[in-house]
Amino acid sequence: MRQTSKEVGYCYKACQTFSNLAFPSSDVINLMVMRLTKARIFVFSVILILVSFGGGYVAGISGFIANSKNFPKVIISREVPPEKELDFSLFWRVWDTLQASYLDKSKIIESEMVYGAIKGMVAAVGDPYTVFLTPTENKVSEEDLQGNFDGVGIQIGFKGTRLAVIAPLPDSPAERAGVKPGDLILGIKDEKKDIELATTGMSLPQAVQIIRGAKGTKVTLTLFREGLSEPSVVDLIRDTIDVPSVTLEFVGESEKVAHIKVLKFGAETKQEWSTKVKEILRQPNLTGLVVDLRNNPGGYLQAAIDLASEFLPVGSTAVMEEKSNGQRTELKTESQGLLLNKKVVVLVNGGSASASEILAGALRDLKGYKVVGETSFGKGTVQEPLTLDNGSGLHITIGKWLTPKGTWINEKGIEPDIKLEDKDDTAEDEQLLEAIRLLSS
Repeated sequence: MRQTSKEVGYCYKACQTFSNLAFPSSDVINLMVMRLTKARIFVFSVILILVSFGGGYVAGISGFIANSKNFPKVIISREVPPEKELDFSLFWRVWDTLQASYLDKSKIIESEMVYGAIKGMVAAVGDPYTVFLTPTENKVSEEDLQGNFDGVGIQIGFKGTRLAVIAPLPDSPAERAGVKPGDLILGIKDEKKDIELATTGMSLPQAVQIIRGAKGTKVTLTLFREGLSEPSVVDLIRDTIDVPSVTLEFVGESEKVAHIKVLKFGAETKQEWSTKVKEILRQPNLTGLVVDLRNNPGGYLQAAIDLASEFLPVGSTAVMEEKSNGQRTELKTESQGLLLNKKVVVLVNGGSASASEILAGALRDLKGYKVVGETSFGKGTVQEPLTLDNGSGLHITIGKWLTPKGTWINEKGIEPDIKLEDKDDTAEDEQLLEAIRLLSS
């Protein structure tokens, strides 16, 4: 799952005098360090397992995900290599000092401290798409791909290091309020949850959890849009979001053009797509198809390859994955498509991300289909989602993906062959009309 902006002015009070700080004596600290509790052993084991983690199958997050459910098999070493010079005694010193000295003992929740330690370790790599998720956050992430939840209906990601809207979902509170792809999210406020935060340094799961909420409740977003001088404040009332993967309508003169819109690449996308393709094949005198990937934030990798298979011969390279050592793996189509000889135009915009960019890139590189619209989002990294036994998860960047011709679109996006804006001040869909014109000419 990419500009400068003004920032919400949140000030954090961080000034204290040293006279107000109190530390336990060295004897007390040494005594605390010697205590090896069951909780300590558990934390130590979890951290070393995560440090030792490696390998796995291609997948992704927020637009590029596979159905991985377990950690790959790894060799776990509990010994710290001497050349690393890692000192875990500092970790335990802080742990024990908090246990012994923190004022409000009710706030010392060992399970939350474990999660916090792991989150900090994962965040230290500096990649906003590599994250540790608590069981609650992991459940929210899985709900996104199911397409049924309570919220405001926006898919979010990052523009560079800034939290941003990838796309609002159709007929959602966000779309009705005028939220657009590419809007930077500078602040989030929820009075009922007693939350008002700037998003600087906020992880994707944190943002999703704050924005998500019960139907009928309000969340306020401070947004900045490129080209405007000031941020805007938008109040959104949460609603139940139920979004299908695929929609179909017949448009143009005598309705001879199939307009098939893919809204996300979820677990159910292949079945919904197959149903729509059968309808298309029953349509007599079809002129061609418009594959509409606008405002599609992505989803499962395999779903994108399945859809590419509909237009490409068996064994075609739909996408390439490149690992850190430069090794490339070609991911190929595996089934015979039903739309191999159809005329096709692809639509994209700034809300087309990751798996939708993969499909658009494959169809243009291998079939020469025209791409119409606006430059896509530009998410070219590959993530693998791993589920732990307790329901928590780890999403980790394992590589980057490239189009069949070897193009890496990260933070650049796919440039359309025909660049055309869909204007807000008109009732017409200029991009769709251009696609119909190309198919009919």
